[in-house]
Amino acid sequence: MNIELENVKPLDIEKRSFEIITEELGDKNAQLIPGTELIVKRCIHTSADFEYADNLCFSENAAEKAMQAIRDGACIVTDTNMAWSGINKKALARYGGEAFCFIADEDVAAEAKERGVTRAVVSMEKAARMDRQLIFAIGNAPTALIRIYEMVKNGELDPALVIGAPVGFVNVVQSKELIMQTDVPYIVARGRKGGSNIAACICNALLYMINNDRLYG
Repeated sequence: MNIELENVKPLDIEKRSFEIITEELGDKNAQLIPGTELIVKRCIHTSADFEYADNLCFSENAAEKAMQAIRDGACIVTDTNMAWSGINKKALARYGGEAFCFIADEDVAAEAKERGVTRAVVSMEKAARMDRQLIFAIGNAPTALIRIYEMVKNGELDPALVIGAPVGFVNVVQSKELIMQTDVPYIVARGRKGGSNIAACICNALLYMINNDRLYG
């Protein structure tokens, strides 16, 4: 078996990856919503899954609203430490923002056990009490999305953006559809696909777009 490798310099690997993504998307490039192309392509780059070109859903001007919120110092709240660790916190800090994940906090675990709910639910409630503009990046727990939906409907929460990308089978599809029924800005990976890596990837795409950094495709 004769295997031919591309001769690509280390610093050009990511650029070449985006060139391949653009090539393979073909006619779909023209179908992407203007201003969302980098987000879609970064999700494909992260997952090697071209279905994100079809299943990523954006509320009107979601990316623009999210970028303005970041410029104004918005913080990002995740539902997993994996998503939190994947966010470029240095880029976020340029605008005064921070990234938070409360899922492993002792008070969250204790309250969740006492109430018989998931830690994701309690961690979203803890985030809602922060006196900060918030972007929620959910890549694992549909219960987090459901609680965000409930707090939005009850007037307890007004997020700058909700990234709905939990992966799995139980209430995953339904929780994403609930978020898409609200008036809050959202970026949702419709269906079963997603993950903490996708949630972090979307955050980073927004940050790179603001900083005009590493823009390919």
